[in-house]
Amino acid sequence: MDIVETPAGSAVEPIELAPRRPGTPPRSRARAVTRGLAPYIPLLPSLVAFLVLLGYPVVLVVAISFQKFGLAELVQRKTVWIGLDNYRLIFSDPTFWDVAIRTFGFTIVNVTATIVLGTLVALMLERLGRTMRLLLSGAMVLAWATPALTGSVIFQWLFDSKFGVVNWVLTQVGIFGSFVNHSWFDTGLSTFFVITLIVVWQAIPFVAFSLYAGLLAISNETVEAARVDGAGELQLFRWVTLPMLTPLFLVLTFLSAIWDFKVFTQIYTVRQGGPAGSTTTFSIFAYQKGIAGQQFGVASAISVVMVLLLLVVLIPYIRRLIRSQEDM
Repeated sequence: MDIVETPAGSAVEPIELAPRRPGTPPRSRARAVTRGLAPYIPLLPSLVAFLVLLGYPVVLVVAISFQKFGLAELVQRKTVWIGLDNYRLIFSDPTFWDVAIRTFGFTIVNVTATIVLGTLVALMLERLGRTMRLLLSGAMVLAWATPALTGSVIFQWLFDSKFGVVNWVLTQVGIFGSFVNHSWFDTGLSTFFVITLIVVWQAIPFVAFSLYAGLLAISNETVEAARVDGAGELQLFRWVTLPMLTPLFLVLTFLSAIWDFKVFTQIYTVRQGGPAGSTTTFSIFAYQKGIAGQQFGVASAISVVMVLLLLVVLIPYIRRLIRSQEDM
């Protein structure tokens, strides 16, 4: 009961005030929570589809990696749990470590070539006239839209030992000697060279278009101010363009590493991992053990290890990417 003071001579009945409750009323808290979740409600269908289409297969692959799962178990629908035997088998196989080194080397070369050449093409797009820019952009769109299988077959024709255009051109030029009947697929190094050309050729358009969009976002005032201060083209790229496009470079490098790490179509189409297994990467190795060798448990273990190795390598890179986004 609270007493209300009044002027002398007046009488006012005391007023009983409702007890105060500390904190926010439950109804207000519920409304605040609802408002906070409202922007994410439209994402629920996509999240459910993501969990069903990607989450279930991932869980299934991990489960199969702990099973003896061959053709007999597949036909008889038997589940035979063998623990870590599949992982012990692949880790004790010297071929696995050769494949791992080869896969990481192949990925590093492809990502580096893609980013460097894509950057050069983006800078060229910025400086070309309208007509040439449209022609180059159209050519890159065609290369980007070409299916990986089709592109691989085209490059096989280009580098054919008897009827390939590349051998004919190099022979006509004569600088590198005669390339008559030269086979580009006799050694692992030259085979990887052709495969790298295919992968980089189809990856450059995405990187070039993305960086070109980033270049257009740089204000002309900033560029002109750097030129007034005496910056040349190299200094302009080093001190203006590169810092402003660093987050974009990080994203493109991250995506390129994931794509190139799991390349399958180009490698399998060109030489099926040959000659003598010298171009076998993780994706080809998993295919050989699983589909070709009918050792689905072993192939699942290879896939799990493949993803874990990629995550271990990319975790520092992911942290840097997140830090660069927070600093923006």
